[in-house]
Amino acid sequence: MKIVADENIPCVEKAFSMLGEVTLLPGRGMRSDDVRDADVLLVRSVTRVDHDLLEGSRVRFVGSATIGYDHVDRGYLRRRGIGFSTAPGSNATSAAEYVVSVLLVLQERHDFDLASMTAGIVGCGNVGSRVRDRLTALGMNCLVNDPPLQRAGGQDGFVELEAVLQADVVSLHVPLTRGGRYPTFHLADGSFLRRLKPGAIFINTARGAVVDNMALAALLRKRGDLCVVLDVWEGEPAINTALLEAAALGTPHIAGYSLDGKFRGTEMIYRAACDYFGQTPQWCARDDLPAAPLPAPAPAEGGGALAGIRHAVLAAYDVRRDDRRLREILKLPADERPARFDRLRKDYPVRREFAECGIDTAGMDRSSVAILCELGFRVSMKAACV
Repeated sequence: MKIVADENIPCVEKAFSMLGEVTLLPGRGMRSDDVRDADVLLVRSVTRVDHDLLEGSRVRFVGSATIGYDHVDRGYLRRRGIGFSTAPGSNATSAAEYVVSVLLVLQERHDFDLASMTAGIVGCGNVGSRVRDRLTALGMNCLVNDPPLQRAGGQDGFVELEAVLQADVVSLHVPLTRGGRYPTFHLADGSFLRRLKPGAIFINTARGAVVDNMALAALLRKRGDLCVVLDVWEGEPAINTALLEAAALGTPHIAGYSLDGKFRGTEMIYRAACDYFGQTPQWCARDDLPAAPLPAPAPAEGGGALAGIRHAVLAAYDVRRDDRRLREILKLPADERPARFDRLRKDYPVRREFAECGIDTAGMDRSSVAILCELGFRVSMKAACV
């Protein structure tokens, strides 16, 4: 069996070599000639999988190590009888932790009280639900808008979009869809964005085209009160650098880029492929994950009620580092920026989820330790009860 895989899927060669011969290629540059003789194709969101790529090939199974599938023509795969799997929820935890890091950085920068603020969450699937739980742990009141989930029933407490737009923080966590009853392409259009309340924080970690980037850039030229955080961009890797300059924080599509999430994604599509071909899985991501980092040191005294929590979160993941790396592209000629954007993703440093990061809680009060537990940190039961 011949397997063609995006070279940036971690451990993909080791995992899938148990099924066949693996060829690694740059995902963004994959062409039909590259996959013509492949039985299995393994991609990320940078590869468009459709008729143009697969027609005339012998591909029988496509796996995408992503939570989304807007880059895949699923109708074409069904018509061709090609198996397909994604990795839903694989990076949901790290994407939620990204939002926590963002808000604690902004809280330190602007000295606001998170516990007195309301967060509006658009989309409450794998990522949005985790964001809701973590922001609730920080004391925020969360409003959730998700028409497809609301229509499906089984849950309550949803609000209309207009209520979300009046929140202090609005965070998007929807898939990118262009059709159906609830399309999300340019969901955040000019009208949506203009209705954000004065001084609102607007975060997009979903897909770039969920937000009309041109409309957002135009609005920011008029409204300096808005605080915008973008991890995803229309036209990646050729992003709108004027929008980057206007953003409070900007990162290169890495919100879900924890090593744990990446390995989880590889394992999910590996197991799906094994099931499709009737093979017994032989590889487990946990066996190849490196040891967790050492516990973070206890924070210095002072700094307010959130100081210890903020210290722990930023010791595990500080979004400002990724923001600084992305802004370096502003120094480059325009024609070199897309390649640097992709390089930032390819060479992304190791980042672990909070659950893999110990934290020294000595000197922290009981309520702060309890919040760290709710955020997912490894805290001993003894420490949590002091």
